[in-house]
Parts: sequence; C-alpha cells; structure tokens
Amino acid sequence: MTQFVLVAGAWLGAWAWRDVEPALRAAGHGVHPLTLSGLADKQGVAAGQRTHVQDVVDVVERLELRDVVLVGHSYAGIPVGQAAELIGDRLARVVFVDSNVPADGESFVSGWPDGRAGVEAAIAEHGGFWPPPAADDLADQGLDDEQIARMLGGVTPHPGATLTEPAALKHPLDLLPATYVTCLLDWPEPSPAVAGLLTSERWELVTLDTGHWPMFSRPRELARILLDAAGKDA
Repeated sequence: MTQFVLVAGAWLGAWAWRDVEPALRAAGHGVHPLTLSGLADKQGVAAGQRTHVQDVVDVVERLELRDVVLVGHSYAGIPVGQAAELIGDRLARVVFVDSNVPADGESFVSGWPDGRAGVEAAIAEHGGFWPPPAADDLADQGLDDEQIARMLGGVTPHPGATLTEPAALKHPLDLLPATYVTCLLDWPEPSPAVAGLLTSERWELVTLDTGHWPMFSRPRELARILLDAAGKDA
C-alpha cells in the first residue's frame, strides 16, 4: 500500500487535489493532501522555506507513513525535493509535477533570471506575499471556465519568504528515485536543471498534454501517472 503525500504549488492548498484523490483511493492507497503553512486553511501561519520542508516531513512522521510517494507540483517541488532526503527509507519515490526542483543554496526566484525582479517587487508591494494569479494568467493552460473559476475561488496569497530563502540539500538530487512530469502546454521542454537530472538512471520523464495545473485540467490522467510511478522500483 503506497502512501501518497500530495503538495500543490504556489497559492494552492490540499483542496486542489480533490479530483485526483478518488482514483488513488480506489486503487487501495493512502492519500494525504497537504496544505503548506501560510496558505489556504493555514493562512496566518508564518512560513519560510524551511517551514514548508518541515510541513512535509512532519506529516510523514506524525502519521508514521512508509512506502511514501511524495508529489510536488510547481513551487512545491522545492520543499518536497528537500523533504525527500530527510525521510530516509520511508521514501519510495518522488514525483515532480511540472515543478521547480531544489538546488543547494538556491531559491525559487533564483530559477527565474528574467522574472526574479518582478516576483520580488510583487512580494514587496503586497506586504510580503506573492499575489495570486488573475484569470488571464491561466489562459492557454487547458483549463475550462469552470476549472478556472474553481481555482481562482480557492487561491490565497503565497508567503514571500518561502520563495526567496535558499534550499538546503545534503546529497545530489539525482540520487533520489524520481519521476518528472512535464506539462506540454506550459513548456514543452524540461528546464536545463531538470534535463541534467534526467540523465540519471534513477529519474524518468513523463509528458502530459495539458497545462501547468493538471490536478484541475486532467485529474484522472495525472492520477494514472502517479499510480504508475508508485509501481516503479526505487
């Protein structure tokens, strides 16, 4: 029995996985969608990068989970990738869903050389939070009007410190057993950092013909990818 810990990206919470959960549960697995500190139902909780890493580690340890598949979407790939090396032999696999990946000493905005100033300025202008996207930001991502409305109805400002504080890794990320899901409508080619990791025999690439938020646009297909990843040998 696999234990899926699902962590959505910026502005989102556990609620974002609603349409993915049923297929995982129907296959007999444990499913643990997680809201990171400072977001959704945890608004008001102070959070930095290390807080979000500890959020992931804590749910694994508190529930005494084993055979864990950690799933990190978008921004959440950074804390999930760090948490993966901290949970030891509890880890079965990591799945990065169209996500950023951590690099020791680097932050989320470090990977945005062209957009870093814009993100940092937005955080400064909004009281230390990255403001949620508008409807126009979700265009051409495979989302219908209902899915866009649902997403925008649930997003909350994202704690800025989690985006600017650096990650900390003790070991090379390519030593982890991992699946990377590229969403083709968002960006058809993996980033240079991800492409380098994919040269490892422990990493595999899967593509999904949708946009950056597949838990809304293609939940059943995403669930199938997660189930397939759970069946891989570490």
